Amino acid sequence: MALVLTSGPALEPVTVAEAKAHLRIDGTAEDLLLASLILTSRLHIESALGLALITQSWSVMLDHWPDRADVALPLRPVQAITDVRVLAADGTPVTLLPSSYVFEGRGVPPRLVRTGDAWPKPGRAASGIEIQLTAGFGSLASDVPATIRHALLLLVAHWYEHRDPIEIGLQGTSIPRAVSDLLSSHRVPRI
Repeated sequence: MALVLTSGPALEPVTVAEAKAHLRIDGTAEDLLLASLILTSRLHIESALGLALITQSWSVMLDHWPDRADVALPLRPVQAITDVRVLAADGTPVTLLPSSYVFEGRGVPPRLVRTGDAWPKPGRAASGIEIQLTAGFGSLASDVPATIRHALLLLVAHWYEHRDPIEIGLQGTSIPRAVSDLLSSHRVPRI
């Protein structure tokens, strides 16, 4: 399974101005660095939790359908399934009718469930199935849960203060526990 970003978020969950206020920074000399730290912190949180924070578009590529009636989607929250395509042997995409599947977005993980007896077989051995989806809490920064936004600010502050992960002669600096604590309610328990 491959996950491909097709359209990134239009904005970040926190602004440079919010980060500057959190860090008590005046002036604009650090704005580029802070924008980079915000982006990096968002990507770190999204990757660690399997989340999309701000609305974005993704493609899930599969080699074959699972042996069950449902396909677990590797990203959450999923707002909508925009398209499901199966590639024919000649590479021509065949779009599945929306009536051939049901999107179950309330569960963790979100799922695509077939309504018929079997999924249509792809004609290609690799990446013959493409599920296009829209994911994220919403298109506004205020749609992202406050705990995640605060954890992101704490992570930006941490990386601002500790620009090198390891300083020669010192023990490595780990991510503050407060960040993990704030994000814990958004983790999916692993059994």
